[in-house]
Amino acid sequence: MRIRILAAGQPGAVLYDRPWPAVGDVVDDLPTTVAAHLVASEVAEEVADSPPPARRRKSRRGDDDG
Repeated sequence: MRIRILAAGQPGAVLYDRPWPAVGDVVDDLPTTVAAHLVASEVAEEVADSPPPARRRKSRRGDDDG
């Protein structure tokens, strides 16, 4: 599970035996249970593996009767 850190840690804070990552850092090597707990606690957010597909806009051609 890939997560992005949303909250800064206190000075000297650790995350799974290493220094706390900076806000905005993406972490992808934590156990799923640890990552899910951080997301549920709103300390991190889940990062999708791939970007969502682009939304297509509907064409307005053909709407004209005249």
